[in-house]
Amino acid sequence: MIINTGQRTDIPAFYAEWFANRLKEGFVCVRNPYNLNQVSLYRLSPSVVDVIGFCTKNPAPMFPYMDLLKDYGQYWFVTITPYGRDIEPNVPEKHRLLDDFKTLSNMVGVNSVGWRYDPIFISERYTMDYHLRAFEQIASTLDGYTKTAVISFIDLYPKVKRNFPEVQEVTKEQRLTLGKEFIEIASAQGMTVKPCAEGDELAAYGADCGGCMRISDYEKAIGKRLHAPKKKGARGECSCYLSCDIGAYNTCKHLCKYCYANAEPSKVLAQSRQHDPKSPFLIGNYRDGDNIHDVPQKSWIDEQTSLLI
Repeated sequence: MIINTGQRTDIPAFYAEWFANRLKEGFVCVRNPYNLNQVSLYRLSPSVVDVIGFCTKNPAPMFPYMDLLKDYGQYWFVTITPYGRDIEPNVPEKHRLLDDFKTLSNMVGVNSVGWRYDPIFISERYTMDYHLRAFEQIASTLDGYTKTAVISFIDLYPKVKRNFPEVQEVTKEQRLTLGKEFIEIASAQGMTVKPCAEGDELAAYGADCGGCMRISDYEKAIGKRLHAPKKKGARGECSCYLSCDIGAYNTCKHLCKYCYANAEPSKVLAQSRQHDPKSPFLIGNYRDGDNIHDVPQKSWIDEQTSLLI
């Protein structure tokens, strides 16, 4: 099976010690965000967890614990965007992130790490020319360290509108112009552009519009076939295989203005104060009335077939 860590928060950046403790103890408890007394218990054993998926803006805090992950398959997405502190107040300096990306790639392998350049929005400061220059600079720096560049244009979810009221939707003309240029730039660096939940409008220019995190991506990362149960994407336009996320909403302290997983910053900081690195839960601990469901788990690996990478 696959465990995901990055749909709701950034575990490597802010909760690496907690995750290391969960790996050591061999299980994690996850509250249903819509029914807080419903708790899923997942075993974190390589015998049943084939791949752990990470999505982070700062992988470095996890580096001291990488030995704990050596028996697991891994796939990492690292988001590196061109925005400053006005948009991403707590994201580390970008040159450091580029170095950390390279370090991570050397640790896990080029097939196990992808670069995300998202979300993309246009403003007076962050113009289309600005994005083109930034994308080319980042792509050239990461040449040889990844084969995947995921892009997406900003979605105006209610939380995004509340925290970032001045942001505007990117027009189709802007999407096509930037997308076409990004694809050419990425291709020159040995990367395939994968639009995230953007339909197939960039397919004609050479983008892979089939989803940015598919079973085939996990398979390539671990070099083995997976017999995964069929599952729909998280959204109607999403083809990614996302399940079993162990994070919690309103806990990512990057406080990016475009974040869809956070409410207002005050709630994030209040939630974060309830974090205990020794707890089975990311936030808080067991509560009276908890209904704990031991999730059935098994390996999906086809031991008879290996992929030729």
